[in-house]
Amino acid sequence: MEITVKDLASLLNGTIEGDPDLRLTRPGKIEEGGAGVITFLGNAKYEPYLYTTSASAVLVNRNFQPKSPIQATLIRVDDVYACIALLLEKFGAPAPKSSGIHPQSIIHPSAKLGQNISIGPLTIIEEDVEIGDNVYIEAQVFIGRGSKIGADCRFLVGVKILHECSIGDRCLFHPGVVIGADGFGFAPQEDGSYKKINQIGTVVVEDDVEIGANSTVDRASIGSTILRRGVKLDNLVQIAHNVEIGENTVIAAQVGIAGSSKIGKNCQIGGQVAVAGHLKVADGTRVQGKSGVASNVKEPNQALFGYPAIDYHQFIRAHTIFKQLPELAKRLHELEKRLSKNED
Repeated sequence: MEITVKDLASLLNGTIEGDPDLRLTRPGKIEEGGAGVITFLGNAKYEPYLYTTSASAVLVNRNFQPKSPIQATLIRVDDVYACIALLLEKFGAPAPKSSGIHPQSIIHPSAKLGQNISIGPLTIIEEDVEIGDNVYIEAQVFIGRGSKIGADCRFLVGVKILHECSIGDRCLFHPGVVIGADGFGFAPQEDGSYKKINQIGTVVVEDDVEIGANSTVDRASIGSTILRRGVKLDNLVQIAHNVEIGENTVIAAQVGIAGSSKIGKNCQIGGQVAVAGHLKVADGTRVQGKSGVASNVKEPNQALFGYPAIDYHQFIRAHTIFKQLPELAKRLHELEKRLSKNED
C-alpha cells in the first residue's frame, strides 16, 4: 500500500506539520525509521527517538509539545493508539481468500458447510458439524462431532475444537488453540488415589472472540464454560471448566483461571495472574501482572496488585515499607536497647 501524508491525515482526521505530499509505504518503529515509513509516538519514554528518527512521518497526539526540532513530518491526531489500529488494518496483509476444500482434508458426509469456505490439508471435520459462511480453516485443524461454527471465523494451523462446542461469528483462533478438552476434575479416594470425574459439559464461545496461540479452554463438567462476546485471550492462557469470562474482557499471557470462577465484563488481567476457583470478579477489574486473586472482588472498576491481590495503591505503599524493613528492624532493635537501659 502507498498513501500520501495528506490522504492519511484526512483518513485519520489529523492535522499536518510538514510536507503533505510525502508518500508513505509502510509502518515502522520510531527508533528504526526509514524513507517512506509512518511511525508513531504513544509512550513518552520513546520521545528521544522522535528527534533522531529517519521516518518520513510520525503520528503524535494533538497536545504534544516537542522539546527539540523534528525532521519528520508530524500528523497530529486525537488518539494515537486508535489511529495506529486503523493504520495497521490499512497496511496489513489482506484477509485470506477461500481456496476451496483441500483433497487431503477429511469431512464427514453429515457435516453442513456454508458458502465460500476454505479448508486446508489434513483437517478433520467430524459428523454433524455445522460451519457458517466465509470460514477460513488452515491445515491440521480438528473440529469434533456436533460442533457449531459461526460465519467469518478463522482457525489457524493446528486448532482443535472438540465435540459439541459452539463458536460464534468472526472469531479468530491462533495456532495450537484447544477448545473443549476435559476439565481438571478428580475425586480423592480413601486409598489416596484419584478417580476421574467425567466432564460432560460444553464450551460456548460468543461472537468476536480472539484466542492466542496454545491457549486452552476446558469443557464444563456440567453446563458450559463460556467466553462472552468480544473476549480477547493472549497466548498460553488456561481457562478451566465452568469458568465464565464477561464480554470485552482482555487477558494477557500465562494467566490461569481456576474452575467455576466468574470474571466480569470489561476486565483487564495482566500476564501470569492466577485466579482461584469459585470466585466472582466484578466488572471493570484490572489486575496487575503476577498477582494472585484469592477472594471475591465485589466492587467494580478496582485496580489490584500483589499476592494475594489487594488495592493497587495500597500494595505500592506496602511494598515501599517492605523495602525499608531491614532499616526499620535495625532502628527498632536500637530503640529496644535504649529502653532496656532506661529501665535498668
